[in-house]
Amino acid sequence: MQRRTATISSKVFDGRELLGIKEDRKLTKDEMDRLATLVNDSLANIDEIKASFDATSAPSDGASWNAMRNFELEVQSPFSAGGIDSLLRKENIVATITLIETDSMIWNATMTPHQSIINPHFIITSPYSELEKKSVVIDCKIPSSEVLREMGWTLTLALVLSLFLILCLVWQIKTIVKLTRLDKMRNMFITTMIHELKRPISTLKICVSGIENEKMLSDKEMKAELISETRTALDSLSAYFSRLRDITFNDVEQIPLNVSKFNLNGLVGDVLSSASVPSNKSIRFENLVDANIDVAADRSHVFNIINNLVENAIKYSGDRVDIKIEAEECDGNMRIIVSDTGFGIPDSDQSKIFTRFYRGKASATEIPGIGLGLTYVKLLTEAHGGRIAVKSVLGEGTSFIINLPQ
Repeated sequence: MQRRTATISSKVFDGRELLGIKEDRKLTKDEMDRLATLVNDSLANIDEIKASFDATSAPSDGASWNAMRNFELEVQSPFSAGGIDSLLRKENIVATITLIETDSMIWNATMTPHQSIINPHFIITSPYSELEKKSVVIDCKIPSSEVLREMGWTLTLALVLSLFLILCLVWQIKTIVKLTRLDKMRNMFITTMIHELKRPISTLKICVSGIENEKMLSDKEMKAELISETRTALDSLSAYFSRLRDITFNDVEQIPLNVSKFNLNGLVGDVLSSASVPSNKSIRFENLVDANIDVAADRSHVFNIINNLVENAIKYSGDRVDIKIEAEECDGNMRIIVSDTGFGIPDSDQSKIFTRFYRGKASATEIPGIGLGLTYVKLLTEAHGGRIAVKSVLGEGTSFIINLPQ
């Protein structure tokens, strides 16, 4: 490594002192000429400063020479933090300026950025007298308003994109939840449909087997019973498919009605006799409808309305349940009340139970269903121009009130 040594001899004089000028002002041309003569005549009386430095760490000879000139400039006119601060303030730049002496010579200026959103700033370290290891540190603050102004469009675009991505994510999550729910409803629908079709189909199979038996056909009573069971099973299938058809209508006016006058007590009796009672439950039915009450409506639809409510009463109850059906004429309406002593419906669910596919807390149980039963009941009731209401106490039971105009 080539060794560099910088030896500097500097003579410093005060021109105003030599001329005897006390005020701080710029010298005129005549004063400058007279000063040159005085300097030449008084050179021996001027203080001489000699200094020697090891400049081996300099990156080049040019850097060494430049450092020597900076040293002479520092001797002649010492560096002032106030001078550079005034220059920065003229440009509306707020900075903290510190003069430091380092352990080693610094030859190049460095800048350290501080990427802070709250307090953005950067630090510049620059040597002003390399040989004396003197540097100036400028800690420059960046106004937040400037940052926002420079990055305004970028931040706005980033915000818009972020909101768009969040909306997409929310939409995707909702879609996934909806698809999961639809898949669950599909499975429940298939399970319920199989359950509904299983009984009439099994009955029909037994009846067909009986028809093939000549001995059973020769018995008139047995033959009549087989025909009756077959007719009942076919009626159940027909009613189930009618229910599926009606539930697909979006407008109650689209539901076809075959209005006739029939005895309500007899219809309720048919509903209760055809009800499927699980072997593990004790159920007590009460048909309190007056035997002389007739109603003008679509018999098959009223049968399905009451049958659905009875099935729900059986389904959403404990080991024992009492189911009571009443009816009365009131202000030109036939009011039918189906009551039970089952689980009851929470207050929070009572306003939603007639919504399509809504099951509320029932969805958390193992009770099968797809949330269409009460929707179907409301649809058929409104198709008659009537209305349905519910009264329920959780843990005590539920009453459905149906009003059919006459």
